[in-house]
Amino acid sequence: MSIPTEPVGSLPRPAKLQKAYADYDAGKIKKEQLEREQDAACLDSIKRMEATGSPIVSDGEQRISSFATYPLTDTLAGTGLAEHLAADGQYFAIFTDGHHRQLPRLTGGPFKYKTYAAEFTEKAVKMASKPLKQAVIAPSMLALLYPLDGEVKGYLREQFLSDLCNECEIDIRKAFKAGAKRVSIDFTEGRLACRNDPKNPWTGRKMLSHFVELNNRVIDRFSAAERKNIGIHTCPGGDCDSTHSADVDYAELLPSMFKMNAGYFLMQLSSEKDKERVYKLVGQHARKDANGVPQVCFIGVVNPQNPRVETPQEVCDDLMLASKYIPKERLGSTDDCGFSPFSIDVKPKHGSPDVARDVAFQKIKSRVEGTRMASAKLGLNMAA
Repeated sequence: MSIPTEPVGSLPRPAKLQKAYADYDAGKIKKEQLEREQDAACLDSIKRMEATGSPIVSDGEQRISSFATYPLTDTLAGTGLAEHLAADGQYFAIFTDGHHRQLPRLTGGPFKYKTYAAEFTEKAVKMASKPLKQAVIAPSMLALLYPLDGEVKGYLREQFLSDLCNECEIDIRKAFKAGAKRVSIDFTEGRLACRNDPKNPWTGRKMLSHFVELNNRVIDRFSAAERKNIGIHTCPGGDCDSTHSADVDYAELLPSMFKMNAGYFLMQLSSEKDKERVYKLVGQHARKDANGVPQVCFIGVVNPQNPRVETPQEVCDDLMLASKYIPKERLGSTDDCGFSPFSIDVKPKHGSPDVARDVAFQKIKSRVEGTRMASAKLGLNMAA
């Protein structure tokens, strides 16, 4: 036994890759040239993450438009948008620095993914010498493609949700088949659903219970053995070194979140003001038996929005405190959030995406080393 540790998924894209995305959107370069930059960034991400000692790695999501839109469009600017979608959808989130991120709008059916995450997994496993994880988007996020009020002509909401769940299931199964050891489902909209922001109408619709039910419609299609390696990631957002829902009390989210029958949860916690209080909540609500699988709680121990690199001792101290409330056999460590969930992110507090990229690997190394220290103190042996 050991304390498991894994990344959420994304890393800052190098400035060179971000320029390539912009040039591709502007028609200045061909897709083959963009793909060469993506290949180079993925290889660099995997090799540098492996060098941190991380027992499981990701490709840093260097090939995708964003964690939420990879099934729908080739780039964040909307180049290659899938059929039955228009660019003028509702805001997914409005961040504390004032910027927002927008989803496409569904215009018809049937709903189908343009791209499955497995396409990235297949390329990444050829570059990696360690086990690989793949992050996928939750059906609850993509449910926001459908207009809040009214219906899409000729395509009822329930038919859309049925098609959506089918596509999400396929996405997860394909990722495992392509070689992913672990698949985590991004659920950043969970905490945001507990807000009521008049500038962002969907947040005032009390959608959390609907989101949980919808996600379980997919998760429950998998066996207990499969769900052991299917996770849920929650955070208050992380884009341009800003958040969208850090003011929401975890007490409003966690009782509902742990009703999802996933095998593990990746939770932003390093940047919480009162971490011990949330550790207690996690210990109270995480289930020892979620339809045949124990829920493992990966606590965030490094903050991707802050350039300061946490020390291994700080990571160890957080895990030791958490172990007072979360059984050590169900305790893990992670990063608070993806380091850059959206492909275009200048990382303003860091000075540049290249600096932020270097900082990310330092933080990951501290996470790995600090987790090893905590494992030893708790009488566990961390896997190499």
